[in-house]
Amino acid sequence: MEKLKEELKMWKKRVEEAENTKHDVHLSKLIADEDRDRAERKLTELKEQEKQHKDRMMNFERELLLLNQENTELKKGIEKLKEDLKEYSSQDNSIQKKVAEMKLKFTHLEEMKDGGADVDMDTHCVFRATTKIPFKLNQKQALLTFEDEEVAQRLTKMSKHCVNLDNRTANVAVKPFELDIGFRFELHVTVSGKKINVSEIPELPIPKDWMRDKLELSFYKTEQAAGGGEIENVTYNKGAGTAVITFLKAGASKNFVGCSKYPFYAEGRCFNLCVSPDFDVQLRKFQPYCRVSKKTILLKGIPEVEEDEESVQDMIEIHFQKPSNGGGEIEKIKYISRGAAYVCFEEDTENATSEITGNS
Repeated sequence: MEKLKEELKMWKKRVEEAENTKHDVHLSKLIADEDRDRAERKLTELKEQEKQHKDRMMNFERELLLLNQENTELKKGIEKLKEDLKEYSSQDNSIQKKVAEMKLKFTHLEEMKDGGADVDMDTHCVFRATTKIPFKLNQKQALLTFEDEEVAQRLTKMSKHCVNLDNRTANVAVKPFELDIGFRFELHVTVSGKKINVSEIPELPIPKDWMRDKLELSFYKTEQAAGGGEIENVTYNKGAGTAVITFLKAGASKNFVGCSKYPFYAEGRCFNLCVSPDFDVQLRKFQPYCRVSKKTILLKGIPEVEEDEESVQDMIEIHFQKPSNGGGEIEKIKYISRGAAYVCFEEDTENATSEITGNS
């Protein structure tokens, strides 16, 4: 009996151990299933990411192809613009040169309205300019500018005109005279009443702040002394050797008008600084314009004759001065028998483009 009990106890223990082993195996299976599920989800995510990456790469390739095509088109456009700019520059050099060299005529001075304490003491100038318009006069052509625009208009309506040249009659064509593009603009110049420009400042072995202080002390003088005054600000550029002095009192800069050199003492030496007014220049109302001359006509088809160019010009002038020929008093005339010449037209006070000012 005892033996059977011992054997039963042993089998119970084995059953218990088997149950524990079964439980551990089941738990391991659950853990393995979870790991498998996580791995499958991770694999799915990786596949999705790989698909998205491929899609992005395809999009990038398409965009790169489009960008390369646009870049090629842009390069072609740039080359075309360079050619156009080169051609435009070659065509407009003469006009740009004339604008740069034109003389400005002072007409009048306008006083600023009294603003009491707000008067800035600046000098304000406005220069109005109109460019001369060049015109190429070819051979066997002539330009005539009349005093009365009605004469020019009357001759233009006649279209053709019989002119006696060297004992022969010539039918010349009378054409209205159209000018190329010209330009009008205004230059607004303001001369500061509080600021002056200083240049040729020597480079000394002292700190920048010290030099600024020395400049301020040098230009700070009492009102009884020549020039100067209380200073509001000093802007110093050490590398350029320049400075802008701003006085507190309006009109103080006018004390330096005509003073091109100013003594400056530093480091036991005297230097001459260059002093000039502070300008602000603005280009305004820049506009192109194209005009048809009301007082000038163009003659074409003038035949060659044995007389010299000056004599033929005199014959044309005499013919078109006679009222019986529909003409009138002539201000200017230019005739070219050979080659070509450039003449320039400018606007008069009545905005009629009339005066011939150029030569061949």
